[in-house]
Amino acid sequence: MSIDIETARKVAHLARIAVPEENLPELAGKLSGILDFMEQLNEVDVEGVEPMTSVTPMRLKKRQDVVSDGGYQDKILKNAPDAREGFFAVPKVVE
Repeated sequence: MSIDIETARKVAHLARIAVPEENLPELAGKLSGILDFMEQLNEVDVEGVEPMTSVTPMRLKKRQDVVSDGGYQDKILKNAPDAREGFFAVPKVVE
C-alpha cells in the first residue's frame, strides 16, 4: 500500500503535527514503509504460538493479598487540621 502526499498531509493534520510542505514527500515515504512492514507481519504464520510476556520463559511473581501495614489511623489523623469520623475533612470547593 502506498501513501500519497495528500494522505500524508491529512495524517499530519489529524495528529496535530506541523509538517512543512517540502517534508510531506518524505513523510509519505516513511508512512508507506510502515504499512509495507505491517503487511509483511500479517504474512507470518502465528498459529499455535502462545502470547509471551518476555522473550525468556518466566512466570510473573504473585504475592498474597494481605494487609502488611496499617492500623495506625489515629497517628495519621493526629496532625490533620480537621478530621471527622476517622477521615480527613476538607472544605467544599464545588457548589
